[in-house]
Amino acid sequence: MYFIEERKGAKSMSSQMDWYLHEVERYEQLGFLRKKTLVEELEIIAEQFPHNIAVVEGNRRLTYQELLQEMEQLSTGFLSLGWRQGDRVLLQLPNTIEFITVLFSLLKIGVQPVLMLPSHREIEIDTIAKMVQPIAYICCNAHLGIQYECMAAQIIPLHKSIRYIVTVGKSTVQWPATFTHVTLDQLKESSYSLVVSDLPHYRDTALYLLSGGTTGIPKIIPKIHEAYAYNALASAEKCGMTPETVYMAVLSISHDYPLCSPGILGTLFTGGKVVLCQTSSFDEAFQEIEKERVTHTSIVPTIASLWLEAFEWYEELDMSSLEVVLIGAAHIEQKTAVHFMDKFQCKIQQGYGLGEGITCFTALNDPIETVTSCQGRAISLGDEIKIIDELGREVPQGELGELVAKGPYTFGGYYQAPALNADIFTINYFLRTGDKARITPEGNIQIVGRVREQINRAGENIIPSEIESFLRAHPIIKDVAVIGLPDKELGENICAFLVTDGQRIERDEICSFLIQLGVAQYKLPDQIIYVERLPFINVGKVDKNKLKQITIEREVSKY
Repeated sequence: MYFIEERKGAKSMSSQMDWYLHEVERYEQLGFLRKKTLVEELEIIAEQFPHNIAVVEGNRRLTYQELLQEMEQLSTGFLSLGWRQGDRVLLQLPNTIEFITVLFSLLKIGVQPVLMLPSHREIEIDTIAKMVQPIAYICCNAHLGIQYECMAAQIIPLHKSIRYIVTVGKSTVQWPATFTHVTLDQLKESSYSLVVSDLPHYRDTALYLLSGGTTGIPKIIPKIHEAYAYNALASAEKCGMTPETVYMAVLSISHDYPLCSPGILGTLFTGGKVVLCQTSSFDEAFQEIEKERVTHTSIVPTIASLWLEAFEWYEELDMSSLEVVLIGAAHIEQKTAVHFMDKFQCKIQQGYGLGEGITCFTALNDPIETVTSCQGRAISLGDEIKIIDELGREVPQGELGELVAKGPYTFGGYYQAPALNADIFTINYFLRTGDKARITPEGNIQIVGRVREQINRAGENIIPSEIESFLRAHPIIKDVAVIGLPDKELGENICAFLVTDGQRIERDEICSFLIQLGVAQYKLPDQIIYVERLPFINVGKVDKNKLKQITIEREVSKY
């Protein structure tokens, strides 16, 4: 927890934590932060709208009152296991009601979930477990063909800190006697009584988000209760959410974007209804839009293009309820945006944000030229935005530089990563986003690329060096370089340049090899190009600009 030592009267803190505490207090005094935990924000709304539907998943529904009841039952169940404030757990669940009830039950008692993505596999689970030393792993048995519990059984026993396995439904694995296995239904039978001392403080860490690291190692982002609640509420206001809002989550709600920008938290904190989809597939999403009268959803440009292609097959459906579609994670082409708004008769808001702390949206009344060329303005009047050069000097308006920011919901640093934290903030504690941007004359932020190398594939950030290291493990690959190439549907695709002794491997075989190593599906190469040797620049570094030129000059082999 961020401030647990300080509240107990500790006499010394790092200068960075001193700064962060000062900033939090300042934003409280200015009225941005409300001194409420995430659960308290939910309880305030539930008291106003107890019988309104809060969450829908297929044919299952929970009112706000029922959501609180489920939360209370599970939170006392977790306490009965001996879980307490400051304990960390790995939470890997798909878009289900259980994700929401488990999340809020953990938040209720100050147990800190680390939000694993459904796409994470053995490597990510192992790496993150080593970093955060969790006491438990919470998962479903299987989902969309992935055997999560079986997968975890290969990794979890290697981590001595993990003593509890919690599953949705009966276990399919024979866990060693050293583990306590329990189902959610069993936890609801607990007779433990919640007391005030079990409740967290609004400045405590609520949860941990995960972000791709510049070395391929995940960065762990602590989010404190009151700041994350503010992020959700300010985003909801910017996107026009009300108690009449029906928000459909088609992206994994373990991501910050569909969770809190404004996502499910923004919807719930304004009294709206959350509709959970298992996938972003148009056949599921379109049916839910009609059935639940969806008003808002969040997607990425890739999904927007797929929905457009499928629209004519579903023209008999009534999707007239759709009002606002948020587009994030990558740039959307103006032609696509105009076509989308015409077909779906809705507005588009382009967004930009980092789990670390800046969230922007275009305005609902912005012209289409702004919506498709800019990422809008920050959600808070308390946000401070600058564009700086390599020396940290602010550049004139309109010039390119690195986007830096700080505001009421900016985090205080990565979990146990002093080296990263020394680089992520400027001398004045502005967050370095790593994004190259400019401020337009109208005051909108316009992102043009990354300061450092990274591939943005369908909204997922991928570090080329990580994929390169796995490919080098293949017995016939002598050298490799991975780059991102522009892709109309994905934003960027992953292209791997391979040097071998003359042998060629089909892409399917390479992907199977990587999957066996535990590489996540979204990190697999989309294209393979064979070269005799890699081009280098005079400092011994692979010339990736030359590799991009090669793709222009020759026909790319796709397998």
